[in-house]
Amino acid sequence: MAIGSYEKCKHYIETHSPLNEILPTRVHNYPCITISRETGAGAQLVCKELIKILESISESDEVNWTYFDRELIEKVLDDHNLPKQINKYMKEDKYRYLSEDVNVLLGLHPSQRTLLQKISESILQLARMGKVIIVGRGANIITAKLKNSFHVRLVAPLHIRVRHIMKIENLNKKDAEAFVKHKDKARREYIKSSFSKNVEDIEMYHIVVNTGLMSYKESAEIIAGAVMKKFPNFFIDVVK
Repeated sequence: MAIGSYEKCKHYIETHSPLNEILPTRVHNYPCITISRETGAGAQLVCKELIKILESISESDEVNWTYFDRELIEKVLDDHNLPKQINKYMKEDKYRYLSEDVNVLLGLHPSQRTLLQKISESILQLARMGKVIIVGRGANIITAKLKNSFHVRLVAPLHIRVRHIMKIENLNKKDAEAFVKHKDKARREYIKSSFSKNVEDIEMYHIVVNTGLMSYKESAEIIAGAVMKKFPNFFIDVVK
């Protein structure tokens, strides 16, 4: 997913540009899938499999299904001409209101509320385009009122998530467990401080998928099947 991901995101955005004359005019927007995840639940690998499936069953046009995660930060910066130095303030585990007023007065960084607004604007822009998977950043809450949005929560038992993080981050078991717990806490606090919501509230999601009980491919197949059922008019070979 990392190889060429920036170019894929860039192409996705460029094909939706008002100057683009290749993309056919759509009567309705394709679905947007948001994914909230527990740390180590395999969101990136699930998205990789999910994109393969969705591409195989989607009506053809010039736009491919695209995955936005870390790249979303760069998208926000580019959209709003913000300096690259503030990138670190936009990460979920750096989001704090406690010293915001002091920092703004001292000119240390932009208001966190301003950053949240800009992130939300970019997420809404991507979601309205459709054929996009947006991971994290409270995307399910931001797009909750969009008719083309579909919200997924990925979970897994702690020991499985720790094992996954040990592998992808090259950490020992103790450090991997600390990493998982720190990230999970940061994400809970981000959603609570930003949106006054509980990230674990299952009522915010269309489906909750346990990747500890299924392979990432099987998890992707379940998500794809649910999306197809929800939006049958956008996919081929679907029984309506």
